[in-house]
Amino acid sequence: MKKKEEECKKPPAWLTSFGDLMSLLLTFFILLYSMSIISLEKFFQALRGLVAAFGGSKVVYQDNAPVGTNVPLNMENMYPRLKKFKKLKKEIKELERELNSKGIKSDYAVMGMCMKLRVNTDKLFPPGSEKPYPQAVPVLYQICSRLKPFSLPLIIEGHTDSRPINTERFPTNWELSAARAVSVLRLFEECGYPQELLAAAGYGQYRPIAAEDSPMGREMNRRIEFCIKLNP
Repeated sequence: MKKKEEECKKPPAWLTSFGDLMSLLLTFFILLYSMSIISLEKFFQALRGLVAAFGGSKVVYQDNAPVGTNVPLNMENMYPRLKKFKKLKKEIKELERELNSKGIKSDYAVMGMCMKLRVNTDKLFPPGSEKPYPQAVPVLYQICSRLKPFSLPLIIEGHTDSRPINTERFPTNWELSAARAVSVLRLFEECGYPQELLAAAGYGQYRPIAAEDSPMGREMNRRIEFCIKLNP
């Protein structure tokens, strides 16, 4: 008797294992999603993109409201971090221009999530000292008053050139750079900058931004950097 042919061929054996793997992956991603926290900022960014893509300006909201009710989508306060970044950058550039006009060399740079205002220390501190010149104190207060409204974490970093120092108070450039950073931090504290947002660090000569083979390069490396954290 002729054996009846199967209408459908049996799936290959590997397909069963593959199906189990896909089920496990799906379960894993559902578990991750269930533990995630929804960011309202990102949600509204995505929502705005969808609305704009379809040429609309309103959202149809059906929960606890009549079907088809149009609810205006407020877009005025979108991208708060981006707006704060732009405003801070503008403030830093104005500070840089004002400091340079006073003969205090400065510049700014964005490094990761840190916007830095770099200020040369030659007009701020006497050589080998952590106490600012009397005329430099109002300048540091001015920097504080301009950064304080942003209420962002601020790290005050001290840097020196590679010329060695060996005094009773400062055996190495580590101590000098750290003492200068703390001295500026104390002025910011007096200015009213939130204490919980302040920190100080001393890097000595170990994070140069210019070569040390010329007086100009060493001058650039003698600096105080105000690192404003953009992602608190």
